[in-house]
Amino acid sequence: MSINPDKDKFIYPRSPYHGEFKPENLVFNANLQEFAQKVSFLCNLETAGKIKPGEAYRQIKDLWKQLKNSKKALLIDDDPIDENPDETGDPQ
Repeated sequence: MSINPDKDKFIYPRSPYHGEFKPENLVFNANLQEFAQKVSFLCNLETAGKIKPGEAYRQIKDLWKQLKNSKKALLIDDDPIDENPDETGDPQ
């Protein structure tokens, strides 16, 4: 049995960053890509009946909170997109 060194690149693809070059933007972009990948996995597990909808929702909500906290920790300014968040800042 051989191990494919490109397996991680296949399972966890990363797109190159093309935004404003700042270390905090690069870190946040990596966190954002990881968030998107995990949400995709959770959606697929729920669609396949491997986890319940409520469990998928709970895990996605936890991932969202982690992403939101990473943005705050990196001191990234709010964008105009965040003009009207609800009271918790969670997606509606």
